Amino acid sequence: MWKSVVPDQAARLMSITDPRHMETRMGSEVNKGAPAAASTARHIEDLILEGSLRPGDPLLPEREMALRLNVSRPTLRQGIRMLEEKGLIVAEPGGGRKVAMLATSITDPLIELMSSRGAVVNDYLELRATLEGMAASLAATRANDVDRETLGRCMARIAAAHDKADPRDEAEADVDLHIAVYEASHNIVLLQVMRALSGMLRKGVFHNRERLYARAEVRDVLLGQHQAIHDAVMARDPVAAARAAEDHMTYTRRVLSEIAAADARLEISLRRIEGGSITHRG
Repeated sequence: MWKSVVPDQAARLMSITDPRHMETRMGSEVNKGAPAAASTARHIEDLILEGSLRPGDPLLPEREMALRLNVSRPTLRQGIRMLEEKGLIVAEPGGGRKVAMLATSITDPLIELMSSRGAVVNDYLELRATLEGMAASLAATRANDVDRETLGRCMARIAAAHDKADPRDEAEADVDLHIAVYEASHNIVLLQVMRALSGMLRKGVFHNRERLYARAEVRDVLLGQHQAIHDAVMARDPVAAARAAEDHMTYTRRVLSEIAAADARLEISLRRIEGGSITHRG
């Protein structure tokens, strides 16, 4: 059975992903009492479910991963094959394997249809307001020292991106802070649901985050709101954390609605100038 070699908890958790891309930790042992390959597959499934293995994480080479898990390479190979059949692990073109991009469980055509409807975008933001509040409240109650350090680093990244006035960097740091809050909630179902929503957000499925951050006055407000979420979680105040997260999403929803309305007015004005593109105007 795989055993830790040092007493410190952080050192006990060994990585099975490529450390050049992301350091992902193991938090449980392979159960050698069950059929070895199935037990190995189940162990990796657990890491994916709990969020230790993230979508897109590249796995270590077979030899090294087998050593980390204390199983034979044929056993590991069979376990990986089981996960590939389930769509949890995928092979990369240049060799190697990675965790599948599990951003959504909704079919792509349906996502495209949903994202083309303004009312659905509003529903998406309404749902996030509720779930973000819940996540922040749980994080304020459950976050451990490791979680709090991660939140601190994410907040520092947001502040640095804000100083650079780079909409793309600031938008990415925004999403990373929210993911850190989901992870600190220590609710696996909430984490996976919110990761799916964040996956949509990163891809610009429902709205273009960079446009939001292109407005200087909005950037300043969002910085303060993220700081409020961070501070409330750090203060272990679940009520303040939930309120800060909900206020943040309510504001975001309102600003995006204003941007959409302004875009619609501009489009009408342009059509008037062009005569709807179906007339000859001198």
